[in-house]
Amino acid sequence: MLLQGDCLEKMKEIEDNSVDLIYLDPPFFTQAKQTLKNKSLNEYSFDDKWEDINKYKIFIKDRLAECRELLKDTGNIFLHCDRNASHHLRVVLDEVFGSDNFQSEIIWSYKRWSNAKKGLLNSHQVILYYSKSQNFNFNPIYTDYSETTNLDQIFQKRKRDENGKTIYQKDENGKCELIDQKKGVPLSDVWEIPYLNPKAKERVGYPTQKPILLLERIIQIASNEGDVVLDPFCGSGTTLVAAKLLNRKYIGIDKLLEAVELSKRRLEKPIRTESMLLKNGKKAYQNQDGAILDVLKEIDAEPVQRNKGIDGFLRIDGKIKPIPVRIQRKTETIEYAKKQLRIAITKNKFQVAVLYKTTDKRESTLFSMSDTDSDKVFIFDKIDDFVRFKRDFATI
Repeated sequence: MLLQGDCLEKMKEIEDNSVDLIYLDPPFFTQAKQTLKNKSLNEYSFDDKWEDINKYKIFIKDRLAECRELLKDTGNIFLHCDRNASHHLRVVLDEVFGSDNFQSEIIWSYKRWSNAKKGLLNSHQVILYYSKSQNFNFNPIYTDYSETTNLDQIFQKRKRDENGKTIYQKDENGKCELIDQKKGVPLSDVWEIPYLNPKAKERVGYPTQKPILLLERIIQIASNEGDVVLDPFCGSGTTLVAAKLLNRKYIGIDKLLEAVELSKRRLEKPIRTESMLLKNGKKAYQNQDGAILDVLKEIDAEPVQRNKGIDGFLRIDGKIKPIPVRIQRKTETIEYAKKQLRIAITKNKFQVAVLYKTTDKRESTLFSMSDTDSDKVFIFDKIDDFVRFKRDFATI
């Protein structure tokens, strides 16, 4: 549903306690008229000039109060702002939703072109996240480990001794205990999502347009399929497009007829720009050979960047398991590759490991599953063998 008019009035037409998620990207108190032309030279603009900060705060507070009435008790609200008024809006949100329902101050970080302005380059905006109650919807998202993380060490359980020092936890036989599995790193409150560049396919020439990837992340963590998402300042309709792509229902409101019409056109043919930065990740700390990374990807293993004997850890059912993997180099004998892997797993107390054989086909391609070594190394040279191995060890 798309509505044209002042959201303060239009929200009164929506049933109370019927909305699951609200995202609003109101004027930022820039004290300027925001204007932009698209490729077809159509001009979109809105006025962001205010008599003073108090008038601006009253404007926002009145609309937040209506938002609160519309939200279900399990609902969430995300208010997008920047350095111009974020400190004022945090206070207003506390007054409307209660400081106990503050959940996060999300920093949207992005790279921007330099300018001649004196001072630090502005390269982030703020999204203030509040819930209506403590019984709010939230879907955790897990991200990849940092390239600087010693992934081979995080599977070892730790505890504090009598002096408060962190030590490895051992079983009754004196062996280090391992964590069953790792999902990754919980999503933090700093989001590095690229700003829309001028040539992005989804860019429509609307001032302050946000990337769909940003709105998709908000919708994913704070709502479920079939939920209702409301954007009281929908502008070009980015929130609505993201909601549609993620199978949510949506309500958009904007004062400008041009914005409503633009939103309708985007909803008819949604376009999402792929981010190569998010797709490829940061390569700064990678020292793995490209061929090794290709094999790790093929066998679905998480790469390790800083370990002489271990190249990665297997993923089973989407979870990173404490099963080290080494890829035999073309210049290595199978004995040397196995030795390097054994040294690494002995040092870090891993009981099972896998070696992917790439040369010397005269060697045995598969060690028996009944291998009695305390540190088992299974050797494969076929992807099918990895599939069977993962199936057999799915409960490790």
